[in-house]
Amino acid sequence: MLAIEEVEKVELDQLASLSVLTGEDLGQFSLLKEEFLKRIAFDTSDLNYSYFDMKEANYSEIELDLVSLPFFTEEKIIILDHFQDLTTAKKRFLSDEELKSFEAYLENPVSTTKLIIFAEGKLDSKRRLVKILKRDGHIYTASEPKEQELRHYFSHKADQEGLVFAQGAFEQVLVKSSFQYSEISRNLAFLKSYKGQGQIELADVDQALPKTLQDNIFDLTQLILSSQVDAARALVQDLRLQGEDEIKLIAIMLGQFRIFTQVKILSQAGRQESQIVADLSEILGRRVNPYQVKFALKDSRKLQLSFLKKTLKILIETDFQIKSGLYDKDYLFDLALLKIAAADFQAD
Repeated sequence: MLAIEEVEKVELDQLASLSVLTGEDLGQFSLLKEEFLKRIAFDTSDLNYSYFDMKEANYSEIELDLVSLPFFTEEKIIILDHFQDLTTAKKRFLSDEELKSFEAYLENPVSTTKLIIFAEGKLDSKRRLVKILKRDGHIYTASEPKEQELRHYFSHKADQEGLVFAQGAFEQVLVKSSFQYSEISRNLAFLKSYKGQGQIELADVDQALPKTLQDNIFDLTQLILSSQVDAARALVQDLRLQGEDEIKLIAIMLGQFRIFTQVKILSQAGRQESQIVADLSEILGRRVNPYQVKFALKDSRKLQLSFLKKTLKILIETDFQIKSGLYDKDYLFDLALLKIAAADFQAD
């Protein structure tokens, strides 16, 4: 079950004594937080709620509020926002003494206080404080969802909104959203505004959802690989008119061909898709999106490693030449596209 599905079941009168919202998917985390505050009817003017931004708050004031009794109701709600001291982030807002004091409170909390913690990022499981939170609190984690979970959740959401998708249209929304929770949510809202109720066609998806620069560069790559040089140059001209710089275009193309090359090398070494994700995450020192690997495997299947290496060399050399001011950058970029189109991508 997705964390958002859990949050949508939250009721104010049944709120847990300790709730913690966390997670590394910051787009999803933001939506979780928004929905949670809506579910508990948070109102800054309501004196039954106390809100503290941990980036700015004085802990002595927080501590006093934690142990004080409510004035108007039997229970009060305290919200601690941006509590990054609990995560693996290097930012610290509380001293060691203040964290120990908070830990002591959690071991003996006031029964009339409902505590809510928002801690974007990954909880630091090595900290005793976090172990107490996991032991006693209800944890909602904005973690990267599985593809099937996304399909099920947003298919249900679309039904609730009265949106019916023609064959392939819903899949296109997922692909254009890069299988990212926050992007899918935003794009469904676009489609709702654009179409209202009724069947969503593939043409509606293309028309309603704005193309990202990455979308355009992917199209450019496909045009080059299919030797449609005139169409590729026309697309580049459009991007120039939109104010996009050649150095930025090369950087994104390098990123695409680099991931093609990486997955090609690992797949030829016998690594499976899940193993490639793990390997790249370890090599790059960051969490690699599994869907990026999935589509890179598909798109690079017909490309030979020798072609990918040659393309990377062309792009790197072009980037250096542009930054060195060797020739006009428009000329150098167009020349690079011609060199890539002329290369034999099926050659051994």
